[in-house]
Amino acid sequence: MFEIAKKPDGTIAMAGRLDAAKANRAQEFLDAVDGPCVIDLHDLEYISSAGLGVLLRTHKRLMTAGGGLELVNVNKHINDIFAYSGFDKLFKISAAATKSE
Repeated sequence: MFEIAKKPDGTIAMAGRLDAAKANRAQEFLDAVDGPCVIDLHDLEYISSAGLGVLLRTHKRLMTAGGGLELVNVNKHINDIFAYSGFDKLFKISAAATKSE
């Protein structure tokens, strides 16, 4: 399952699994976005290299127009994927709030 939608505040929310099977759908959705873009990844469970490619292509396109991507509410698992791939150096990333034990 993968869902992508624009929230009322203009933020784009992704949920589920962004893998090779869903990358084209995500890319088509993000190709319609102009200017700076905030993507809420709170409910994203998994992202593959194809999903990383979607974010990278979108970021590069928006950067040439003076925008870019900001990723918010990134859970630890997804944040680890960004760190291992070096993508944490490319995007502005805000981690999700963690619950105190």
